[in-house]
Amino acid sequence: MTTSTNSDDRAFAATDRRLFLRRGLQLGGAVLLGGPLLAACGGSDSSSSASSPTSSGSKSFGELTLRLSWIKNVEFAGSYIADSKGYYTDEGFSKATLIGGGPSATPMETDVVTKKALVAISAPDITGAAVAKGAPLKIIGAQYQKNPFCIMSMAKAPIAKPEDMYGKKIGVQAGNESVWAAYIKATGLDESKITKVPVQFDPLPLTQGTVDGWFSFVTNEPNTLRLKGFKVATMLLADTGYPLVSETYCVRQDTIDKQRDLLKAFLRAEIKGWKANIADPALGAKLAAETYGKGLGLTTKEQTLESKDESALMVSADTKKNGLFTITPELVEENLKTLKYGGLDLTAAKLFDLSILEEVYKEDPSLI
Repeated sequence: MTTSTNSDDRAFAATDRRLFLRRGLQLGGAVLLGGPLLAACGGSDSSSSASSPTSSGSKSFGELTLRLSWIKNVEFAGSYIADSKGYYTDEGFSKATLIGGGPSATPMETDVVTKKALVAISAPDITGAAVAKGAPLKIIGAQYQKNPFCIMSMAKAPIAKPEDMYGKKIGVQAGNESVWAAYIKATGLDESKITKVPVQFDPLPLTQGTVDGWFSFVTNEPNTLRLKGFKVATMLLADTGYPLVSETYCVRQDTIDKQRDLLKAFLRAEIKGWKANIADPALGAKLAAETYGKGLGLTTKEQTLESKDESALMVSADTKKNGLFTITPELVEENLKTLKYGGLDLTAAKLFDLSILEEVYKEDPSLI
């Protein structure tokens, strides 16, 4: 999302990321179903197929490889904390390697299928597209209970509900056309009453009145403008007819079948890391700006704003009751319905396996 201290560059990176994610959805199936998939399926598991007892009697899982969905910014704060505070090693991993993503990186699902990574952070539409084309993948949990897409408007003329867009000009980037189209279908809006304006990356046209609304991530462009002194309002798509979890944990089916204890250890470490960041949003922001994302031009101030917004997407009444990353059966069904608007018709059993996370909280309720 953020690649330099220049606000225009931050906006560019944010939208470029969404272009990358949409391309990942398109490219994922082709890559996953090619030679690498066949080769990987025939080989042995490169991520410690069997754990061995350590001298203390606990299990040793070897190295953890986690593929991130984007560059190493605050979006992965919980993982930075889990790594820096030793939560991964406490759970039996010898070390953790966090693999950054970006526009030139291979799709996240490809790295999991080919066993370059044990776990990848992705999204239901991207993983779902790969699964629909035969990839042996499952989602085992979701960091965000709500996806970060929103319609941003100026605070003096807020767009608070979908119908508020009638008679308005909404800036939509080319890379977000598919999400926009699905949102229109999901909400039953009359698109003829909305003027969709093709835009690029910098949200400056919104501040100049060229458009009335701006398609964006709630964690990024709004904060970019706030830091420049603008007052903006946001309307989450997830709150207005387009429910979809995000930042989901994607793993291979055979990892679920053969390395269940390893996945539980990973999830416990992630839960601890994210709980620490939710309690102190500046903690992960500082690690992102000064350590894991050092050299990317990140600032702790801006990353802290993003961190707070991310926490709001992660915590809900359901997660307070059931624990972080959990997805209720009702929310699963809502996600499947949303995916249908984008052309993906999948069952819950085909895309999700939340039993591992359920076991984690059953075995240690203190993690909730």
